[in-house]
Amino acid sequence: MDNLKFRKILILFHLLVAGFMAPAFILVAITGGLHMVGGGEKQDIQTIILTENASLDFSSKTIEDDVRALLESAGVNHDFEYLKNRGSSAQTRPTSRPYVSFKISNKELIAEMVTPNFQKAMMEIHKGHGPKILRSYHKLVALLLFAVVFGGILVGLMSNVYRKKTIVTLFSGSLIYILLIMFG
Repeated sequence: MDNLKFRKILILFHLLVAGFMAPAFILVAITGGLHMVGGGEKQDIQTIILTENASLDFSSKTIEDDVRALLESAGVNHDFEYLKNRGSSAQTRPTSRPYVSFKISNKELIAEMVTPNFQKAMMEIHKGHGPKILRSYHKLVALLLFAVVFGGILVGLMSNVYRKKTIVTLFSGSLIYILLIMFG
């Protein structure tokens, strides 16, 4: 395969994959930008009344089943995919929709139903706290991002017209990023 055909294939791959990833990157750009300017992430927190002497052993191998049973005994109808266990606290996941937060305070178990607003829910997805299927999609998008970036650089280096511009922008972008990390 000659250089021109290979470049055309790389460009087509670059365009198709970039289009596939665009929704994820638009979400990341909007939520990340709004987060940095302090935009509107809120959540409603309601205490869940637990039965007297309610408890959870966060080190139990059956903790997810224990949480389901505890919520059912408290009359809370809540479905969750998995539990994020931090040892002395836990959260049902995903946190991009209403979830339950558990913590132990003064040897007492406290449970709260947390309902994020739209901005907070989207930020939770941005952070990877969404449904498992979406997390798998984001892993694929991350992998494809490497392919798109390196493919774009390769296309630039393969072209006599764009080679110097590619090298200059790659070098200056890298230098600026390194300086911002070191001195920012």
